[in-house]
Amino acid sequence: TTLVLIPMVRAAIDVPLIAAGGIGSGQAMLAAMVLGADGVQLGSRFVCSEESSAHPAFKQRVVAAGEGETVLTLKELAPVRLIRNPFFQQVQEAYARCATTEQLKEVLGRARAKRGMFEGDLDEGELEIGQVSGQLRDILPAATIVRQVMDEYRSARKELLDAPRFHA
Repeated sequence: TTLVLIPMVRAAIDVPLIAAGGIGSGQAMLAAMVLGADGVQLGSRFVCSEESSAHPAFKQRVVAAGEGETVLTLKELAPVRLIRNPFFQQVQEAYARCATTEQLKEVLGRARAKRGMFEGDLDEGELEIGQVSGQLRDILPAATIVRQVMDEYRSARKELLDAPRFHA
């Protein structure tokens, strides 16, 4: 989605464009900027920073998540990507019963996000995180994350500029 939206938004606006969604590395940052972004926002990557207010158990669950462990759901309310857990199963069961929007709100209405992400209830809480979680393997200081992303960006940019396939 981000790869499609950046050029469309760039063509429509004359203000700085900050890309977000699916950006967790310097390579993704370069891709966004090549497509027209002026900067990027890293959400999921900073959830797994030492300084993040997310519960340590949630951070550990995120870095343990593999590719494909998140699922986009609750599109009728506010689309979110969740790590599969017993709460996610309750959401799936509600969909299987053809739950109304009000019934879905009831499933969510018990401070589930707070329970999961900030209180560390990995079973009954909502574990909301982006697809980038499949790439994350460590919890680092925010400054280290920034340095790492910038190093990856510079390296990817140099590799791209030096690649023979782009010198035709």
